[in-house]
Amino acid sequence: MDFSTLRTLITRYCTGEENWVDSRTIYIGHKEPPSGTEAFIQQRFPDNRIVSSKYTFWNFVPKNMFEQFRRVANFYFLIIFLVQLIIDTPTSPITSGLPLFFVITVTAIKQGYEDWLRHKADNSVNQCPIHVVQHGKVVRKQSRKLRVGDVVFMKENETFPCDLILLSSSRDDGTCFVTTASLDGESSHKTYYAVQDTKAYNTEKEVDSIHATIECEQPQPDLYKFVGRINVYMDNECFVSASLPAVAIYTGMETKMALNYQSKTQKRSAVEKSMNAYLVVYLCILISKALINTVLKYAWQADPNRDEPWYNDRTEPERQRHIVSLAFTDFLAFMVLFNYIIPVSMYVTVEMQKFLGSYFIMWDDEMFDEEMGERAVVNTSDLNEELGQVEYVFTDKTGTLTENNMEFIECCVDGHVMPGATTMDMIDTSPGPGARVSTASVEHEELFFRALCLCHTVQVKEEETVDGIKHGIHQGKSTSFYISSSPDEVALVEGMKRWSANTHTHTHTFYIANKPICTHIAHLVFAHIHTLKLYLFCKGADSAIFPRVVSGKVEQIKARVEHNAVEGLRTLCVAYRPLSPEQYQEVCHLLNGAKLALQDRDKRLAEAYDIIEKDLILLGATAVEDRLQEKAADTIESLHKAGMKVWVLTGDKMETAAATCYASKLFRRNTQILELTTKRTEEQTRRHDQGLLLWVRKELYNPLPPLRCDCTDYGLIIDGATLSAVMRPAQEDSNSGNYKEIFLEICRNCSAVLCCRMAPLQKAQIVKLIKASKEHPITLAIGDGANDVSMILEAHVGIGIMGKEGRQAVRNSDYAIPKFKHLKKMLLVHGHYYYIRISELVQYFFYKNVCFIFPQFLYQFFCGFSQQPLYDTAYLTLYNISFTSLPILLYSLIEQHIHMDILRRDPSLYRDIAKNSLLRWPIFIYWTVLGVYDAIVMFFGVYFLFDNTTFTSNGQMFGNWTFGTLVFTVLVFTVTFKLALDTHYWTWINHFVIWGSLIFFVVFSLLWGGIIWPFLNYQRMYYVFMQMLSSGPAWLSIILLITASLLPDVLKKVICRTLWPTTTERIQVGACSYMLSRIFFRIASVIEL
Repeated sequence: MDFSTLRTLITRYCTGEENWVDSRTIYIGHKEPPSGTEAFIQQRFPDNRIVSSKYTFWNFVPKNMFEQFRRVANFYFLIIFLVQLIIDTPTSPITSGLPLFFVITVTAIKQGYEDWLRHKADNSVNQCPIHVVQHGKVVRKQSRKLRVGDVVFMKENETFPCDLILLSSSRDDGTCFVTTASLDGESSHKTYYAVQDTKAYNTEKEVDSIHATIECEQPQPDLYKFVGRINVYMDNECFVSASLPAVAIYTGMETKMALNYQSKTQKRSAVEKSMNAYLVVYLCILISKALINTVLKYAWQADPNRDEPWYNDRTEPERQRHIVSLAFTDFLAFMVLFNYIIPVSMYVTVEMQKFLGSYFIMWDDEMFDEEMGERAVVNTSDLNEELGQVEYVFTDKTGTLTENNMEFIECCVDGHVMPGATTMDMIDTSPGPGARVSTASVEHEELFFRALCLCHTVQVKEEETVDGIKHGIHQGKSTSFYISSSPDEVALVEGMKRWSANTHTHTHTFYIANKPICTHIAHLVFAHIHTLKLYLFCKGADSAIFPRVVSGKVEQIKARVEHNAVEGLRTLCVAYRPLSPEQYQEVCHLLNGAKLALQDRDKRLAEAYDIIEKDLILLGATAVEDRLQEKAADTIESLHKAGMKVWVLTGDKMETAAATCYASKLFRRNTQILELTTKRTEEQTRRHDQGLLLWVRKELYNPLPPLRCDCTDYGLIIDGATLSAVMRPAQEDSNSGNYKEIFLEICRNCSAVLCCRMAPLQKAQIVKLIKASKEHPITLAIGDGANDVSMILEAHVGIGIMGKEGRQAVRNSDYAIPKFKHLKKMLLVHGHYYYIRISELVQYFFYKNVCFIFPQFLYQFFCGFSQQPLYDTAYLTLYNISFTSLPILLYSLIEQHIHMDILRRDPSLYRDIAKNSLLRWPIFIYWTVLGVYDAIVMFFGVYFLFDNTTFTSNGQMFGNWTFGTLVFTVLVFTVTFKLALDTHYWTWINHFVIWGSLIFFVVFSLLWGGIIWPFLNYQRMYYVFMQMLSSGPAWLSIILLITASLLPDVLKKVICRTLWPTTTERIQVGACSYMLSRIFFRIASVIEL
């Protein structure tokens, strides 16, 4: 039994449902059904409390501690800390406990604050006031106290507290208009209908008198599916009310919104993966050091005089302990002594760098859109550096590359083109001079325009307030405007309004459906037609309409549709079918039967639609323009120059999408297009008598030879149907090969790919396919609608556009930007800086810890492997926390190795950091070797200087702690100067932090050794630092050793920049030369004056 089954059984038991069924019965108003109708079984349902928080007051400490110690580094330092408490170790437990406590505390405070914000948000929702009908009166209560079966009165612009069934509406037809942005991200208005049996009940007394039960399915997360029926046991005289009664069916954590809560998959950046790999290497080094020292200790103590000298006799219990036990204890002691090579503070520094660094995106004024009043948003800061590693960009078309602002351009009726200009009513729509317009054409023209006026979901609204902004106000007066679930429909209705068509007073008998294939169907009665004819109007994509058409000017209209698609216009086709009263009744019966079905409702509805949608007569087609966004073409061109491959994934038809790709410079005029679509495949199949999969393989394989030539500008177009064939497992067809690999090989050699007619799931499949390829490239997905969420979540980095299709994409993304053009700066500037900064941070942390611990390792060879520490406890504790942490943190926040204007003008600089180039193993080994070299210079430099025992002016000899303090002083100054040499962007903050940290070290050392602290049992560092500074040779050794440590790195940089400079280094040299020339020019000008 898996955990999901166990959880389901526990839930059923806890809710008291002994006999679990697939449906539930809800009693409206908690009224029992009349006797003799059905048995009354009171079911238990959860309350309406929403819980999105992670912790409570009681479980915060244990739960948070458990989660934190699941991290390997934290658990490792906890073990080290416990070892120091249990056995006699050379260092104090404080040296490990204090840094660990600091890390755990900071992380706990951060997570606690974030959860407090979630609690605050939950309380604002749970304590929201709602109005419920009780005993014929409207009572106000908190949302969390709402129960299943309560009748809720909703008013305009109020948010639904739970999942409701609409009982009635203030409108005569029982409709209401709802925005579902919080569910599916669509901010457009959708029409919902009240239950036919209850839509006449409006007032609180009327609603309270309803005696009915609802049978519906158990809660499930599908937002677009609900199966249920209502049984009404009485009627009543009804009156009109301005409110909207609805009954609660799913509450609290059983609502569809709550069931769709899911934690996003944890995305890990390439830098984090490299960092974890480096930690494993350093952990192996740590174990090796401890093992080597343990073996050498017992080899050195083989001589009895060394094992037990006269001045250090062993106790009797020590003599009786087994050699294995002693060796294991010594091994743990050496592990504790060298454990600082694993930088626990690096985790805190990286977290702070990511968190604080993310504000630079949100504060960027160049990424602020004045029209929308929106700034860029960072939903997660864990992927900042991943913005500098993107290799593939997957973008939606509508609303992402285009404005999603539709404008009616033209319509074609029976082959006659009618422009959609403001003066269109004065345009001659006849076919040509002297041509006669038949009666049929006039009738079709009238039917065409009536279809556009009636077959839509557009509603007229006088005034609306959205986010504090009033819409529908012109010159201080209320004016009407249109709302709809689709901007295309608003554009068409506005176009019809310019044709003087009256769209305000149309009447529906009923609205049949919105089909999944995007065909909007309306069954309408025209009350103003004297003959009272019945027509079925259909409007939808050409791929949905043409297969159902039996007559009309199909070829002419089809040619015009293809022409408009090539021009980049969005096209829709319109058709109709006359119905007899008998056919109308049959359609009503068929659909009502399908709608009332509790089992297989979707299947029965689909069968009903197939029966209804046939024998259509084609009337015409429309063309709507969706303009390209500002600077979209420039952004795509820059991404190409930066080495990224851009893919467009859209549901539009191929011709429209291809035209947009050419306009946005994704495809150029000289780009060789490789077309892999169903139409092309069918042609080749008929020509060569081959199956679809075999032709796919041949189509993919044939272009391979020319792709290996010098010509690299290829573009690929593939549609959803062909992609499904490519993605099909190879074993289904024994003659087929591995089409995925062939497809990937083609895509690797194409500069751009267009995938059209794509379903949302196919978008995610494409992203997953590229992610799983053998190169494992970093992917980025960007979109603006709910249909883009799947690929946004699948990609390494997901970016949402704050468009007109709601905020679902924005909420599920890692980053959100107002317009597509802002992607250029986000990747080429911010992404570049983030990666450079954190790469230096990670390498520098490992480098400075090698410099820190390797002298301790060397020191054991000179102290008989006695686990004697080289540094004082205070230095061990504060080295990573205070002395060397702030300079690298500030560097990782503000460093700019190249000016941002240069990064924007020259996108090719992005290639220098591609494929995690700064965290590859050769560079990691170089930093490690550099750290080992510096440690050897520091240790042996001081050691040989100590050969002169009269090191002070008064002839006094230096001791053990003076030796360690001198090494530590050289260490702190060397690693800080190393960072200063790597800094290119100097501000007063850099100077303050870098030099301030050195001053803090000196001041701390003077105070730590210059004052007798009463809380210390012993003070071995008393007067050590001041005595060291009083020696002239000590000052000289510090200067010489720092110079000797930094010299090889400086020489390496000079030689590499001279002989093998990168593009970035050439620009840096050029910028320095320019700045020097300006300085000399100013000096010369001052001298002349």
